Amino acid sequence: MSAPTQTPTGPPPYSSWMRYFAPTANHRRLGLVCLGVGLQRGALPVVGPRVLDHHVAVIVTSGRGWFSHGGRPPQRVVGPALLWLMPGVVHHYGPDPAIGWDESFVDFAGRSVEAYTDLGYITPDRPVVPLTETAEVRHIVDGIVRAARRGGPLLDVEAAAAVHGLFVALRYARAEVSRHGDAVMDALARGALLPISVAEHAARLGMPLYALRGAVRRSTGEGVKEYLLGIRLSRAKELLARTDLPVAGVARRVGYEDAAYFSRLFSRRVGVAPGRFREQQSLPSQAGRA
Repeated sequence: MSAPTQTPTGPPPYSSWMRYFAPTANHRRLGLVCLGVGLQRGALPVVGPRVLDHHVAVIVTSGRGWFSHGGRPPQRVVGPALLWLMPGVVHHYGPDPAIGWDESFVDFAGRSVEAYTDLGYITPDRPVVPLTETAEVRHIVDGIVRAARRGGPLLDVEAAAAVHGLFVALRYARAEVSRHGDAVMDALARGALLPISVAEHAARLGMPLYALRGAVRRSTGEGVKEYLLGIRLSRAKELLARTDLPVAGVARRVGYEDAAYFSRLFSRRVGVAPGRFREQQSLPSQAGRA
């Protein structure tokens, strides 16, 4: 009897595709540029230790490995997960050599990165972020890849625009975004025009004030008052543009009994007074209407 055939085993094959861009000074004036994109699969070689001068989002869609950031001990990474590589911070990572991982990466830079960080879209204090569904993230990265392969004079702007979308998709894909958190934000938005305080909103939702503040901060990167103000002023703009309600009536509809206070808030946030905004938005057929 012949001996059974042994199936050879070993690490999965390694494949890699990447492109790097050189945006001009004019492109950088947009506030965000894409510096590169790549797709890698299998038993990738270990990266680092190294330090970069720009940001990178590394999306691990499947597989597992490890990641060290800022000289800290390595922590386990299980896909799907997001790794943030921060400029000026040493990082060191790699997949499990026995199973490898599937990875895409996008390099980016620009002054708008600071705002995205302040809003909680980029998390330097949490360089490893568990993800859930990554289909939309992969769709956006694939779009950058297609643009890179196609090339052409619009590439830098097209890729930069896609990075904005990538930040939003990554925010939605975070594993800590729960149904409960979504329900809280939906309920808060539905009651945003009520003339009540933040503490009363928390009581209405049946949760402690600190919990409401935390839910809004995690979801929007803003405080509760700022979040509610955005909803109220958006509705006020609609009423000013589409109805003949006086400013005082618009103020009451969006939760403000004091029309003068509402006008000050509107002017500071929008940049023009409510009456002036209405004039700017009036259709030609509405000219001269009371």
